[in-house]
Amino acid sequence: MKLVVQRIALGLLLLLAVSVLIFAGTIILPGDVAQSILGQSATPEALANLREELGLNEPAITRYFDWLFAALQGDLGVALTNGRDIAESIGQRMSNTLFLAFWAALISVPLAILLGLIAVRYKDRWPDKAISAITLASISIPEFLIGYLLMYFIAVKLGWFPSVAMIGDHMNLLQKLQAIALPVMVLTLVVLAHMMRMTRAAILNVMQSAYIETAELKGLTGFQVIARHAFPNAIAPIVNVVMLNLAYLVVGVVVIEVVFVYPGMGQYLVDHVSKRDVPVVQACGLIFAAVYIGLNMIADIVSILANPRLRHPK
Repeated sequence: MKLVVQRIALGLLLLLAVSVLIFAGTIILPGDVAQSILGQSATPEALANLREELGLNEPAITRYFDWLFAALQGDLGVALTNGRDIAESIGQRMSNTLFLAFWAALISVPLAILLGLIAVRYKDRWPDKAISAITLASISIPEFLIGYLLMYFIAVKLGWFPSVAMIGDHMNLLQKLQAIALPVMVLTLVVLAHMMRMTRAAILNVMQSAYIETAELKGLTGFQVIARHAFPNAIAPIVNVVMLNLAYLVVGVVVIEVVFVYPGMGQYLVDHVSKRDVPVVQACGLIFAAVYIGLNMIADIVSILANPRLRHPK
């Protein structure tokens, strides 16, 4: 219990430190926010009035704590470019990103574990070598290149799925799944290799234990030994790498969303970075950081609960 509390406290402190970096990173960006909103033809009086309205004349430390306390209360401010409430805009975009990440995880996590089990069962034989070669190739190619290749061959040449992943409330589930098929394929290929290789390595490490040899002497088949004895005892490192990749599916989809013009958080962030909409950038950065730190914290807690030596250190 003490370790769990320590992990939670450490995660909250890390999130606080990240919020400082996000705020500092946005205020040291070159250029003038007021100038970028009003344009080059704005008069000095108009610029001064806008800076006063946005609170840009306040000290940086005051602006940071005002922003942080408002964010803790769910108030992320309004977008400078269109005046819309950021929390409301992010709500819809975040649901789209989670929808994409959910289906990518639903395919990639079981597939990675299954391929890892097969690779262990046929260690150093052709299934193991083939799985390792394919997954290493997928992780070695940049994700945007995989996206464009799938878009060209599957969407343009074969016409199986749309090249632009646009979804809306008017679409049913089947139409949405058809729209996101290509980005889901790319995300699956990107995260599959990490999870598969960690599953393989963790199980192989456990397979050297004495109780595995005892299970084999009892006459259990290779898959029975792996599934009943090796896999449950290798769950902690596997959970860690799964959580890291789930965090990537939510946080690291910016490139994929831009490639497929998907209306998610990544596309929303990129659109407003180009417009120098600082409140939106700060809000998106804070949410991405919270998701990433939160999933890593869950992975640590699961590892602690799954390991008796950590639950009972004495």
